[in-house]
Amino acid sequence: MSNTPHHSRQLRSKLGRVRGLGSSHEGVHHWWAQRMSAMALLPLSLWTVYSLIYLTGSDYVAFHAWVKEFGNSVFLMLFLVAMFHHAQLGLQVVVEDYVHNELWKMGLLLCVKYGAVLFCASGIFAVLKISLAG
Repeated sequence: MSNTPHHSRQLRSKLGRVRGLGSSHEGVHHWWAQRMSAMALLPLSLWTVYSLIYLTGSDYVAFHAWVKEFGNSVFLMLFLVAMFHHAQLGLQVVVEDYVHNELWKMGLLLCVKYGAVLFCASGIFAVLKISLAG
């Protein structure tokens, strides 16, 4: 066996040759990022559910005081980042798998990515505004 370009093309799948992905490992990176965001969401989601149960029946002032606590504001922001990143990764896979028109696919992927950044930044801004208010 020689290492000619023809031979290396034979090692790729047909889909990899068509898309030109080869062994760039983009799929592995995406899979790994989604698993890491899911791992981060496990404890953060448990903390969020516990906190919401704890805050049940609280008034506006009590909620603001709770958000102002350093640990709570940090965990809220971490939860927002992990949640929106994980959601964006999942929606990207859905769009790539089920939208076949390239123009629509590109437009939807941009909407998903920018939407995730916009909503995450809005949430972080809200947490910072509450936690840093005098």
